[in-house]
Amino acid sequence: MNSPNEVLTNVSAEFQRAATKVIAKLRDDRGDVPGWVLITVMTAGLVVAVWSIADGQLKSVLTEALRSVSQP
Repeated sequence: MNSPNEVLTNVSAEFQRAATKVIAKLRDDRGDVPGWVLITVMTAGLVVAVWSIADGQLKSVLTEALRSVSQP
């Protein structure tokens, strides 16, 4: 049977190995900047397209919602 000190030493060594791997992975990850730019541009395009098509409906929905809140 292992003594408590041996167990603690083994756990500490495993933790250090795991932490080293995680830190190495985080340092290697540079991200995907072109992908994020593409997602942002596409989202903005979708918002503009939906807004231009449904502008009147969005205004009426918002007006009705505000009217129902302000008038009991």
